[in-house]
Amino acid sequence: MSESGVSLFAKKAIVRATHAGEGKDHLYPYSSKARTRLLKNSTAIMICGHGSRDQSAVDEFNSLATHFRDRLPDFDVESGFLEFALPVIREGLDKLRDRGAKKIVCIPSMLFAAGHVKNDLPSEVNNYGAENPDLEMVFGGELAIDPKLLEAAKQRIEECEQAAQTDVAREDTLLMVVGRGTNDSDANSNVSKVARMLWEGMGFGWAEISFSGVAYPLVDAGLERAMKLGYKRIIVFPYFLFTGILVRRIYAWADEAQAANPDVEILNASYLNDHPLVIDTFIDRVKQALEGDNAMNCLLCKYREQIIGYDHDVGTAQVGHHHHVQGVGTDGHGAADHGVHHGHHHHGHSHQHSHDHGHAHSHDATPEKD
Repeated sequence: MSESGVSLFAKKAIVRATHAGEGKDHLYPYSSKARTRLLKNSTAIMICGHGSRDQSAVDEFNSLATHFRDRLPDFDVESGFLEFALPVIREGLDKLRDRGAKKIVCIPSMLFAAGHVKNDLPSEVNNYGAENPDLEMVFGGELAIDPKLLEAAKQRIEECEQAAQTDVAREDTLLMVVGRGTNDSDANSNVSKVARMLWEGMGFGWAEISFSGVAYPLVDAGLERAMKLGYKRIIVFPYFLFTGILVRRIYAWADEAQAANPDVEILNASYLNDHPLVIDTFIDRVKQALEGDNAMNCLLCKYREQIIGYDHDVGTAQVGHHHHVQGVGTDGHGAADHGVHHGHHHHGHSHQHSHDHGHAHSHDATPEKD
């Protein structure tokens, strides 16, 4: 049962409702009783996803909306994507507005705060709020480093160990935690913290980090270095929410390293996906946003402070840069990998993610929360 007493497995009847005055059909993925309850609540939830060219990643993200509706039955819920996949975020916001929302809480479906959370998504939310002044727009915090997520990560790693055909002690095992990789050293450093906490908390002999792209070391280079440390087993753990091109890239690199080093056992742990504790953390972020406790830690934000190597990013204007790939669609399931993008430290430049901290950096599109 959910906290509200509504079964997580309750089936939702699909009913169509005509939006007053427009004569349009709007699809409500709720029972008629739930719809009546929603009409009394003018606060809605928008789940903001990154988007992917891989339909499998999109499918996994879309399951979040089902979890949100089960866990938050008194709120209207929509979802949308920043790039590639449909619907785009604006379409989801339009649906919530047209169904009567007066306040929309936008939750980023991202682990760490890099350019998308600090820049692109706030730009989307702020622009939509400016075009719809009667709406109150609130931007929630990213998932960040959280005890629930660490426990979910621990359980994914344990599942990997339990499925192994050999028995290798933790002290003889190296844990490789893989992050997505960004042009934001603050976000990248969080991967190191997650790795350290799992390393100490689970008792591994050693831990390393690597990235699927942009930042360094990439997974192939990280595994090459890890091999030299002499551990009997290496567990590769993608610290990702969903599958997609990058997760498959990580596993492919691990498989190549295994083929080249048959004397070392390399195991691929599952990514986080819709682990119950991941869903719990999302719900926590919704509650924090509703209570005004969604302020972001800006101490090491490159858009606000002079961070080594990123001095030129301080105070730049907050403008999104994903318009050219918004809503262009996916390449289907198992989309092809078009190669690694190298970031700041490979070419000595960043993408110039723009950011104006004149917009409340509490992640609220109104001054209410800062």
